[in-house]
Amino acid sequence: MTTAPAAAADFTQEDRTLRFTGDWTLAQLGDVPTRLEQLDTSPDTVDLSGVDRMDTVGAWIVHRLKRDHDVKIEGASDKAEELIEKVGTVDKPFQIKPDDGPSFRRVLEHVGDATVIAGRTLIGLVDFFGATVIAIWNVILNPKRFRGNSTVKQFEVVGVDALAIIGLMSFLIGIVIAQQGAIQLRQFGAEVYTINLVGRLTFRELGVLMTAIMVAGRSGSAFAAQIGSMKLAEEVDAMRTIGLAPMEALVLPRVIAAVLMMPCLAFYAAMMALIGGGLFSWLSLNLPPVTFVARIREVVPMTDVYQGLIKAPVFGLIIAMAGCFQGMQVEGNAEAVGLRTTSAVVQSIFLVIVLDAFFAVFFASIGWI
Repeated sequence: MTTAPAAAADFTQEDRTLRFTGDWTLAQLGDVPTRLEQLDTSPDTVDLSGVDRMDTVGAWIVHRLKRDHDVKIEGASDKAEELIEKVGTVDKPFQIKPDDGPSFRRVLEHVGDATVIAGRTLIGLVDFFGATVIAIWNVILNPKRFRGNSTVKQFEVVGVDALAIIGLMSFLIGIVIAQQGAIQLRQFGAEVYTINLVGRLTFRELGVLMTAIMVAGRSGSAFAAQIGSMKLAEEVDAMRTIGLAPMEALVLPRVIAAVLMMPCLAFYAAMMALIGGGLFSWLSLNLPPVTFVARIREVVPMTDVYQGLIKAPVFGLIIAMAGCFQGMQVEGNAEAVGLRTTSAVVQSIFLVIVLDAFFAVFFASIGWI
């Protein structure tokens, strides 16, 4: 049995009625759309009784005639009517760009969204801290679950591998502090007090603060990226499937390493800053190293050293928790890894500076000034 050949789409005009014939499909339309646009008189009625087949393109042409000329459709089959109706439902204007509201309203919306996100993140960090404490307690109850090799590896990543960059940064910061302080103090003939400035500033603030910022940018971002990549590859889910707790296997070694290594790095950074400041004082201010060391011992109380050593593990805890928390939040695609890594660094530095301000007020209130 042979199929009848498809008839080309065509139409005739009788008075103000258009009679469509043939197959009104994309393959058979030909120049029909152009001829319809060149009609001299606007039709009142479209007769579809002679149409054999119709696809969405033909239905769109009929719908456009109905929309532009308010014509009456006659003789259409049930399927043709349904197709024309469906085409008409999608013929609606849409906005490529949403309307911009008042500037003040948009600012309020951004502030509100940022506040909600910050609140959720804070709640998530508190919840994550609780999960970390539970993991520590489980390890204490069952010491065999402690992953010593992973922890030692993180000691190397967080501490040993960071010695070079932290040492160089602190050495240069010590030189800058001494140079800038000497310029200002020279106006009063008090260059010798440059030693006071370098000593107290490095032990109290800059040593631990700059170390925390470097660890946040280096190790905090690495924690987020590593755990985030494992989350995307479903390795974290696989660990749960085989009975391993991700908090104990992934988070706890990193938290312990950051907490224990931060005091060491902070003290090391302070000493490197003193070496940089002492070198500048020797070469530019003619203050020999013996005088520099003796003056440091006189003007730097042990409470300044204690302040740095107390703040350092807290900063390390915040950095490790923020990095691991953001890594655990990765989902979707690889872009989320970059976004969460950025968030981990920003949140770590922000929380470190906020806590440093609280520590400054607290230490001043107990007389450590």
